[in-house]
Formats: sequence, structure tokens, C-alpha cells
Amino acid sequence: MTRMNMFSANRAGYAAARGLEEHVRSAVPEDLYEIVKLRASILNGCSFCTDMHSRDGLERGTPAAKLFGVAAWHESPHFDDRERAVLRLTDAVTRLAPEGVPDDVWDEAMLHFPEGEVGELVLAIATINVWNRIAITTRLEPMA
Repeated sequence: MTRMNMFSANRAGYAAARGLEEHVRSAVPEDLYEIVKLRASILNGCSFCTDMHSRDGLERGTPAAKLFGVAAWHESPHFDDRERAVLRLTDAVTRLAPEGVPDDVWDEAMLHFPEGEVGELVLAIATINVWNRIAITTRLEPMA
């Protein structure tokens, strides 16, 4: 059962997180946005966000096979080199190692995107990690 409604309990904090979300949604290409959100949510075990971003991806026209492949992207044939760089970065930022994001992961992202776009991707990954932590902590349940 959901513990609390974050929007009602902390409107200002929720609005701040929502503002960052609106920024990254407008800055990150839609095809990458959905796989970033879904991948981080899977890694974090956030059922609410995994459900939401799977549905959102389908509604936006992302092929179901690609959405299903996010869970096992290393083996999936549905991703190009650019998407794989984003998924690798998502994994590294979501599960930060003691040494941070490895240079090879960073360098690969920089091969496919200009610096500003890599920055937007990092913000998108950080933002979904915030939402995952809110949803998991408050036990937000997926929509029926």
C-alpha cells in the first residue's frame, strides 16, 4: 500500500523535481528518453516507473521488442551503437561504482554525442533515479 502522496506532502519539492523532469523531457531525444527511463527503473527495481515508462514507450511508438529488450540490452539485437552507449551510461550512472563512471563508458558516450547532449543524458539519468527513489520509498503502485 502506498505510504504517502509526495505531491500532497511536499508540493515545493515535487515541483522542483517535476521542473527538472520537464527540462530533460524537452532536451533528450524521445527515443533515448524512454530507454533511459525504463533501464534505470529496471535496475532500481521500481515497479511503478517500469510500468509507466513501458506504457509511455508503447504510446509514443517505441517498438515493443525494443522496450522488452531494455532489460537484457547487452544481448538484444534491437539497439544501435548510439543507443548502446546511452544504455551503458545509464547503467554506470544508476549503479555508481566507487570510482564513479568508468572512462571507457564516458568516452563512448562522447563519441556519439556532443558534450551538451551527454550532460542532458546525465541529467535525465539522475532525474529518473530521483523518481525511482521517491516511488520505491513511498511504495507507489503501478496503475491497474
